[in-house]
Amino acid sequence: MFGTTRHARAVGMLAGYLADRVLTDPQVGHPVAGFGAAAAAMERLTYRDTRIGGAAHVGVLVGAVSVSGALLHRHARRRGPLWSVTATAVATWIALGGTSLARTGRAVGDLLSRDDLEGARRLLPSLCGRDPARLDAAGLTRAAVESVAENTSDAHVAPLLWATAGGVPMVLGYRAVNTLDAMIGHRSPRYARFGWAAARLDDAANYAAARVTAALVVVCAPIAGGSPSGAVRAWRRDAARHPSPNAGVVEAAFAGALGVRLGGPTAYQYELQIRPTLGDGVPPSVADLRRAVRLSRAVQAAATVLCVAVSAAARTGR
Repeated sequence: MFGTTRHARAVGMLAGYLADRVLTDPQVGHPVAGFGAAAAAMERLTYRDTRIGGAAHVGVLVGAVSVSGALLHRHARRRGPLWSVTATAVATWIALGGTSLARTGRAVGDLLSRDDLEGARRLLPSLCGRDPARLDAAGLTRAAVESVAENTSDAHVAPLLWATAGGVPMVLGYRAVNTLDAMIGHRSPRYARFGWAAARLDDAANYAAARVTAALVVVCAPIAGGSPSGAVRAWRRDAARHPSPNAGVVEAAFAGALGVRLGGPTAYQYELQIRPTLGDGVPPSVADLRRAVRLSRAVQAAATVLCVAVSAAARTGR
């Protein structure tokens, strides 16, 4: 059906992207949620307030997922190209979250447009880990725009890049790394040391993806009525001031493309951070949040086309 295994990965990645667009994330039974539950259960046994303990916790979990993915990949290859396509499609769909990201960002915007701050506060934790109780309408809007920007890379571009690089094992391994970072990779008193390895591994896993995402933001900015030159300018000028080596790149590019100002006081449950200013102009409005979602969608589509094309060209029948 596919001639050789040359194009199986590319076709599987495209199918996984289409599945994410159509099926999005199921409310119950999602494999990532199952992994998170298993990781939380394991943490009750492995938790130590040390970096070494956290590294062991992450190593066991990511290793188990990657090995399982490698075994699945090997079995699928032995069964033939159609099985390889199916395995890659399922793994890619599991790892992608771009459709849920866009729908949630749009839903937050709809709630804010109706002045339903309580509804927006209830929904915000689906986008990010900030403390919604401490945010007014402007704070909720900025948090949503920044989260849409950062997660365009984490939830869509990065999984596709890892699928392109290594197929099923790498895309599932990446999703395990990113999930653990969301669970324990923050600076709360409990996880300042135990979550260190998860946070640093996630930084490494997303380094290339953040910069590919920013480049695609530059290309896609006009689709959201934005400025490519503004995206480049903010990326080059502001990204390095952000405490994250990756989030700053993507958020600065989004800010410059949309002509808004991001950054400033950022409240989490465990601390208040004063983030640097990214971009020029005024703080984002609800209309800008909707433009951010539109830009995210465009970047997601462009990343899919790019990664599928690279994968199809690079396959050599392995």
